[in-house]
Amino acid sequence: MAVVARAGALAAERPVGRPRDRVRTRAAGAERRRHRSGWLFVLPATALFAVFFVYPLLASFWQSLYATDGGVTAFVGLAQYRRMLVDPLVAQSLLNAGLLLLVQVPLMVSLALGLAYLLNLSWLRLRTGFRLMAFLPAVTSLVAYSVVFRVLLATDGGAVNQLLGVVGLGPVDWLNDPLWARVALVAAITWRWTGYNMVILLAGLQAVPKELYEAARLDGASGWQVFSRVVVPQLRPVLVFVTVTSTIGALQLFDEVVILTGGGPSNATLTPVLYLYRVGFEQFDFGYASAIAWVVVLLTMVLSVLQLRLAREK
Repeated sequence: MAVVARAGALAAERPVGRPRDRVRTRAAGAERRRHRSGWLFVLPATALFAVFFVYPLLASFWQSLYATDGGVTAFVGLAQYRRMLVDPLVAQSLLNAGLLLLVQVPLMVSLALGLAYLLNLSWLRLRTGFRLMAFLPAVTSLVAYSVVFRVLLATDGGAVNQLLGVVGLGPVDWLNDPLWARVALVAAITWRWTGYNMVILLAGLQAVPKELYEAARLDGASGWQVFSRVVVPQLRPVLVFVTVTSTIGALQLFDEVVILTGGGPSNATLTPVLYLYRVGFEQFDFGYASAIAWVVVLLTMVLSVLQLRLAREK
């Protein structure tokens, strides 16, 4: 009886949970159930991402560590990457990609920024029509516009050479001369993607407060000073985005090169992705092709991080 009485006394002394604590416990349980439900909704997309992105990425790296000789596949470690150091076509393709980055990307971004600034002016009439015309190349098929440019730039009978003949200039061998083939490639890519980048920059311009323009004009700023001191700094995040995506596109260039020049003449327009395709699907050297792909991925990542870092520091 004494033991029972003592147990009853201890139970009476034990504090009863407050209603607020019970509510908090129930809320925590409901939050955990919501998290589990959220993971169930995300699971299909996560599974697709793992199967079609993560697994191929890891498998390609694993494949780059192997080489096939005479039908026998053997582990070679980093030999495929060392092979690239002495491969002249890898160096040539990277040089061509570097030229595109130095010439085509700044040219395209500058044109896109200028067009966006002009189309954002309030006094310009028919702005909607001009925006539509500038954006139309972006919705054109890559293959279709490349074929059109190939026909226009044909040495014999091409429309561009016919126009040059009207003004007394001789025909230009656009697609068979190394210099002019690069010029033709830059012109085609610029025509295709300038309107796309212009729309992105135009959206950024429309987000700039009108009070900044008015304050600059009241301080006596000229049109160029308003553009360089007000517009460009306000557009810095958008410009960084456009530059990074254009850099990635230049390093991954494939369709236009295949149709316009085929990587020629004399590999003057050979790109890393085109060379990767030839090694993998024409020579069936998938280990070496995987190594080239990883170098392109790492180079893209390094350039993107550098651009973001420089923009952040400025």
